[in-house]
Amino acid sequence: MNKLLPDLSNLGDLFRENLPEDQVAAAQTAFLKKLSETMHTFYKGKMQTLPKAGIYGFNWFNVWYTPGVSKVSTTIRDDHEASYLLSNRGNLVAVVSDSTRVLGDGDCSPSGGLGVMEGKAMLMKYLGACDAIALCVDNRDAQGNPDAQKLIDFVKMLEPSVGAVNLEDISQPNCYRVLDELRESCNIPVWHDDAQGTACVTLAGVINSLKLTGRNIHTSSFVLFGAGASNSTIASFLLQEGVDPHNMVIFDSKGALHEDRLDIREAPGKYKQWALAQKTNPNKLNTMEEAMHKADVLIALSTPGPGTIKPEWISLMAQDAIVFCCANPIPEIYPYEAHKAGARIVATGRGDFPNQVNNSVGFPGILKGALMVRARKISDGMAIAAAHSLAGFAERRGIHTQSIVPTMDETEVFAHVAADVAAQAIREGHARIELSRDEVYREALQQISQTRALVSDMMAKGHIQAPDPKLLQEVFEACLREFKS
Repeated sequence: MNKLLPDLSNLGDLFRENLPEDQVAAAQTAFLKKLSETMHTFYKGKMQTLPKAGIYGFNWFNVWYTPGVSKVSTTIRDDHEASYLLSNRGNLVAVVSDSTRVLGDGDCSPSGGLGVMEGKAMLMKYLGACDAIALCVDNRDAQGNPDAQKLIDFVKMLEPSVGAVNLEDISQPNCYRVLDELRESCNIPVWHDDAQGTACVTLAGVINSLKLTGRNIHTSSFVLFGAGASNSTIASFLLQEGVDPHNMVIFDSKGALHEDRLDIREAPGKYKQWALAQKTNPNKLNTMEEAMHKADVLIALSTPGPGTIKPEWISLMAQDAIVFCCANPIPEIYPYEAHKAGARIVATGRGDFPNQVNNSVGFPGILKGALMVRARKISDGMAIAAAHSLAGFAERRGIHTQSIVPTMDETEVFAHVAADVAAQAIREGHARIELSRDEVYREALQQISQTRALVSDMMAKGHIQAPDPKLLQEVFEACLREFKS
């Protein structure tokens, strides 16, 4: 048996050498989950805190702490904006969650979301040079139900310490209430990455997929499977981008949305779905078979699969169909099945398949741009500007059916997104300070490159210990045995 490479670049090939094609995707998923648990145990998490200022002798403790730091405290007391200049606040993001809807695993208890929130912090630092802290909050009431107001109050109390807040993995309907209230009441950007972040990258993928298949967004038909925070925001972004609402059908767990769905109108916390129901699906189609007939684009963000999206539905779509199945950790249908059913372009939320339409390629640059101009909020316009930045970057370096959006290893894309988001914030009047697009781009790229170089140096010098290749091979072989048995 060939050995697994330490960078995992040959993972798919090794599974294909040893398993039937219809088992490869499931085996990769099982392997990545087990390896993740093994590596998190090995490193005891994946983030740490380090100074960024030097300690050149004993008296430097008196500069960084008492008595010298007293001057910093009184300066900020007299001018709160000075906190951005005299502390790390201006580059610090709080990743806040109550862990009630973690990936596809549901409520994982307050501390259960730490792995995801630390992961988000890691990507913010490595990809966008934004410092971040993972904060999982216990906002349960006496009956164990999540209390939206407790989460809102927590973020408001946290605001003086950070430059932005990234909400994550909060269940419906609290995710809407928490985001809407905090966006308006806080004087720093508060956004829900599962909503605006996912919608941004999805829109970028749609823009380039339509180009590759010769379609026009104004005349193309869309089916959205799932009506949670992500797909509701995707629908909103698509409509703002020019999709005809008459050409859109959205499904939730009870069927298609349309103006006869009075259960949505009367349901607490469903106001966004009701607004979409009034705009879209005027023919009141009720089944996926009806909606998918000659549809151009399917965007699914619903129950993890496989099997959630049926191949026979995709077979009903128009020629050169575009299929985004982005549930995590497992897409609603595996890419090979979607292609077999007739889809030309298939995207998922996973990096081990082509076309990763995942918010990870968007949020680091979006937050970096917002922080650099000290934006008061991240508007839909800023997120849509980021979508066009992503789509444009990919088109300039070349797009094809297996590569519709940039990937996380394309360093410059995050600096371009930061620059375009900052420029949009200035245009919309959300920025406290004004920088040129070029200034933002150059500074962001420098900081991102420095971060990547620092991590590389730590790995090369052993400050980050490399895992034993034998351990990786053992996990791989154990997974292979499980699927062969």
